[in-house]
Amino acid sequence: MHPLSETVHGLSDPFAPTHWSVIIAAGESQAAPETARAALAQLCQTYWAPLYGFVRSRGYSVHDAQDLTQSFFVFLIERKIYTRVDRQKGKFRSFLLASLKNFLANAHDRTRALKRGGGQELLPLDEEQVAEAESLYRTQVDAGHVTGEDRVFERTWAETLVRGSLEQLSSDYKTEGKERLFQELRIFLTGSADPLPSYADLARRLGTQASTLRSHITRLRARYREALRAEVRRTVETDAEVERELRELLRVLTAS
Repeated sequence: MHPLSETVHGLSDPFAPTHWSVIIAAGESQAAPETARAALAQLCQTYWAPLYGFVRSRGYSVHDAQDLTQSFFVFLIERKIYTRVDRQKGKFRSFLLASLKNFLANAHDRTRALKRGGGQELLPLDEEQVAEAESLYRTQVDAGHVTGEDRVFERTWAETLVRGSLEQLSSDYKTEGKERLFQELRIFLTGSADPLPSYADLARRLGTQASTLRSHITRLRARYREALRAEVRRTVETDAEVERELRELLRVLTAS
């Protein structure tokens, strides 16, 4: 399956700002079903961990939660649930969570999902992705960050977007031959329990001037903001909605 950005624009930009708009448009006009399916499949990859965390918080085992999450996405696309979306009502993540709740509430669909063993063909997963989703869930629960199913989903959603943005930045810096620079400076994005290194000490370690180091950190923070914005932009329709989602992201991450 080609990335949606290639399908729609003939480009390879993984942050094409049309994913959710394409899904809504397909639902309204019944046009371009394959394009909508590609868009939905890509967004489902982003939201797999948050929805898996929600299912786990309902008391399902690791294995059953994996199967249910996979099968939910198959159900979503096979039944074309996205065609029922009202453009005026909510964000993509709200739509997904509400759809998952309905799916889990339906005993027939839930039992059928567990029997069929998930939608591996639609959303192929590797062990690392599954382990990361479980790690995110356990981290939220064990650290006491969240109480309640919806908050598990919200917190894991926020952490997933942050991780995706950092992974994109890491890839970009590696491509530019600056992998070590990124690894040394990422602490200024993620924070640490330990004190941040002084600019002078870090500059000496990197063999550069402190003033140059400050410029590197400023650019890194700007690029991180843009990467995070691009991640959010995939799931909303307008720039105004991006700003609201970013504020929500900050609220979720800073909530005790």
